[in-house]
Amino acid sequence: MIYTLTLNPSIDYVIYPENPIQIGKLNRFEKSDKYPGGKGINVSRILNELSIQSVALGFVGGFTGKFIVDQLNQSGISNRFITIDEDTRMNVKLKGTAETEINGAGPYINTDKQEELLQQFKELEEDDIVVLAGSKPSSLPEDFYQTLIASIEERGAAFAIDTTGDELINALSYRPLLVKPNKEELEKLYSTVLSEDKDIVQCGKDLLSKGAEHVIISMGKDGAFLITAEAVYHGQTEPGELVNSVGAGDSMVAGFVGKFQESGNPIESFQYSLACGSATAFSDDLASFKDIKNLANKVSVIQLID
Repeated sequence: MIYTLTLNPSIDYVIYPENPIQIGKLNRFEKSDKYPGGKGINVSRILNELSIQSVALGFVGGFTGKFIVDQLNQSGISNRFITIDEDTRMNVKLKGTAETEINGAGPYINTDKQEELLQQFKELEEDDIVVLAGSKPSSLPEDFYQTLIASIEERGAAFAIDTTGDELINALSYRPLLVKPNKEELEKLYSTVLSEDKDIVQCGKDLLSKGAEHVIISMGKDGAFLITAEAVYHGQTEPGELVNSVGAGDSMVAGFVGKFQESGNPIESFQYSLACGSATAFSDDLASFKDIKNLANKVSVIQLID
């Protein structure tokens, strides 16, 4: 089974203003959408499009949390969220001349609810994969991801992690199946500007040497690198119009993990990763199976020579 964990889910309230937003003045819009949001939830939604079963885990509360659970249930996505007292946050996405995001901090999660999640992790089995994705509410301990990862390792399961900073670095010694920073996150992680492909690849190799089994570095319209112990690959999809950057990285994680669980082939998994990420980038919401399938045959992957 694939489990996805979203410690700080949200309703993504997407607004499409007809005119540029004017600060300090009344602004109107006629079109808007609401989606269950959060990186792990996005992974589960894409896996569902690929007809790959997953179980979404995390914390939800209030009317916003109920909306998320109802939406996932209607889509046939299994979930075992833990109910908390405070409302799940709502994030606002403004789709105007430029994409603007206004994200909430997240609710308080007490120690009893934290322990309830840890008990869920004790049910993991060896063939399971857990996707740890996104930020965590400030009420959770700094080392909460590490505590969860230690529990995953104890059960013999595998995990992918899509986060940044110390949480990513501290996870590497546990040999994650996949880490997927984008170029900007990599620059922040290594406190440098990466203007050359060779420098980007070198940082990816460093993550590999520290314990990651597979490293994908996404670079938007310039495609992505896959770095494994055997080789380095560059992948690119057919060009398209960027409509939505939110969730594209999560879609890449879903494509890789879902296909890897089926085939164990990192190259094929990388191809699906690129197809899922690009299909989402070219869509108003997360990608549909039809769009993913259409792009999957238009992905080029080449092995690079060191």
